[in-house]
Amino acid sequence: MFKNRYDKVFEGDDNWKDLSIPDGNIYKWDKSSTYIQPLSIFNDFKKELPQMPEIQNARILAVLGDSITTDHISPAGNISKDSPASEFLEMNDISPIDFNTYGSRRGNENVLVRGTFANVRLKNLLTSDKEGGYTVHFPSEEVMSIYEASEKYKKDNTPLVIIAGDEYGSGSSRDWAAKGPYLLGVKLVIAKSFERIHRSNLIGMGIFLLNL
Repeated sequence: MFKNRYDKVFEGDDNWKDLSIPDGNIYKWDKSSTYIQPLSIFNDFKKELPQMPEIQNARILAVLGDSITTDHISPAGNISKDSPASEFLEMNDISPIDFNTYGSRRGNENVLVRGTFANVRLKNLLTSDKEGGYTVHFPSEEVMSIYEASEKYKKDNTPLVIIAGDEYGSGSSRDWAAKGPYLLGVKLVIAKSFERIHRSNLIGMGIFLLNL
């Protein structure tokens, strides 16, 4: 009975066989998908290693405490209303009931970069009276989302710095906990200590590290 059941398990049922399959060996991206899109970091990708630029006139994006986990940096839970990620999804005609989670949409950088440092329990000492993914933009001194501030800094070509305490990047080894800060424009993380795997991931993204 087991052999009969599993002999054709990879053939699939009629619904599977009726799925439309594009021709060719190269994946055809669906531009309307809010779940999976190509990563912009591969645009103009070259085999040669780029020369690392000097970090000058940088701004602090967040000052964090000890034991900042990869879930603080790149949450996997529900996408909250009035967040930068929810605004993006609503602009793409996704209703709140269909927001799903950051984890389910990790194939779309437009969602995940907006979710970077968006954990509702994050405590940024720049905004000590406000929990969540907020910061103070300089020199305007306006309180805004970390994503919004990063976009303003990008327009001015301002490199960004994260300051943290012990065990920065502890928890599960999420690649987006390194990709997200990179896409925000973070060039340097200063911490008392780093979790080993997260440290390697940050280095792999070309982010400088400095131990206090």
